[in-house]
Amino acid sequence: MKVRHPQAQRVIIMGATSGIGLEAARYYIRFRPYSILGLAGRNEDILNELKKLAPNRIQTQRIDISKPHAPESLQFLIEKINGMDLYLHTAGVGWVNTQLNPELELQTLAVNTEGFVRMIATAYNYLSARGGGKLAAISSIAGTRGLGAAPAYSASKAFQQHYLQALSQLSSIRHNNVRITDIRPGFVDTPLLQNAKFPMLMSASDVARRMVHAIENGRRCITIDRRYAALVAAWQLIPRVLWERMPIKP
Repeated sequence: MKVRHPQAQRVIIMGATSGIGLEAARYYIRFRPYSILGLAGRNEDILNELKKLAPNRIQTQRIDISKPHAPESLQFLIEKINGMDLYLHTAGVGWVNTQLNPELELQTLAVNTEGFVRMIATAYNYLSARGGGKLAAISSIAGTRGLGAAPAYSASKAFQQHYLQALSQLSSIRHNNVRITDIRPGFVDTPLLQNAKFPMLMSASDVARRMVHAIENGRRCITIDRRYAALVAAWQLIPRVLWERMPIKP
């Protein structure tokens, strides 16, 4: 009988082809040599390049979470790596949209709310049916207050935060043993922010490293990094009437 290494875990990373998800995949490949990885995203070329880095440990699947058949593709990827111990959701989109272009707003919601629920619910049900596991997702500090520069994005991130908290409560009530981590990074130097200027940009690789450590340490919610934790604490002290009058500076 084949015995798994005590440090081995089967990890699915959804959104592994760009930004933080790509850096998370690279981190697991390099620093978690006993992990078995199922990497998913929309860019097949990047998935193929990642697989070359550790072909014996990696399986890939092209998945667009905005499509109705995405849960079936996730199930197929889970089968490829013979199970799942951790589901890490890093897929997301967003735009600075002060002009309120309806198409951009709706595209954001299609991925960050509808697609998010589609995949998170599928992963949660899989883990709970098998006695538990870990589920982690990247929301954002943008979900803590409504941001006029990116209305749909900040609203969708608030939705994600409440959804993850609701699932944590559900897991507790039903004793599902699914440990959930809500990861809230500040502004990260990724393609998502390439068309706008933001202060205190963090590197995606550093955020990915901190994220993995938070998941492994069983954190329920973490803001990355300390500067942004302080910023969010200050935001929450601002009365609503003052917040709504603050100038928008995308």
